[in-house]
Amino acid sequence: MLQHIRIVLVQTFHPGNIGAAARAMKTMGLTELVLVNPRLFPDEEATRLAAGATDVLESARVVSSLEEAVNDCVQVVGASARLRSLPLPHFDEPDEMATDVIQNAQTAPVALVFGRERSGLTNDEIRCCTHQVSIPANPDYGILNLSQAVQILAYEVHRAWRKGDGSGFTYQRPLEATPPSREQFLHFQAHLGRLMQESGFLTQPHARTEEQLQALFARAQPSRKELSLLRGLLSAFESHLPK
Repeated sequence: MLQHIRIVLVQTFHPGNIGAAARAMKTMGLTELVLVNPRLFPDEEATRLAAGATDVLESARVVSSLEEAVNDCVQVVGASARLRSLPLPHFDEPDEMATDVIQNAQTAPVALVFGRERSGLTNDEIRCCTHQVSIPANPDYGILNLSQAVQILAYEVHRAWRKGDGSGFTYQRPLEATPPSREQFLHFQAHLGRLMQESGFLTQPHARTEEQLQALFARAQPSRKELSLLRGLLSAFESHLPK
């Protein structure tokens, strides 16, 4: 579905911004980039700032008009820092836009359009859009770099996608945070109980000490590695018990 979402840059002046936008796209799983009359492309500066996203640059299409870039799209969202007096639906928040875009991109292309670094999109270009979106920012200084704007909207789109049913997105976790299996935790509890008995720590048969300690470790939710360290500690104590 993310392959149906197209980033369109209109008359980008600095080639480095094209590369940085490509990098922003790839981090969020977007790959289709269309450039409308860029001043200079391809360019070494664009390649340098793309870092590991040169594949996005290499597959980018260059077209001569915005109409050509979006004619096959079912939704075209123009990013604009200022409100226009045009009768287009306007998203006040990027997350609202992203939810709508994700729905429309299920089966057909959708475009997010970004204008020139200094002046943005013209009114005629906004008329090529079906919707507008703004990025809420400091009212005294709401100026975002082109690639920053691409990153924000791309992130919101990716967030809406991964929160949806069937995205299959898996959050990355360090291997050390892998929880122990129930069997491993039961072995730890048995080891702990045996050591408390053999060491003489449990002196009152009817006390709930063992149960309370087991509940403590259950609440702590140790990782598999941490539980292994605890087992090692118990074994070290156990080796010093009188035979």
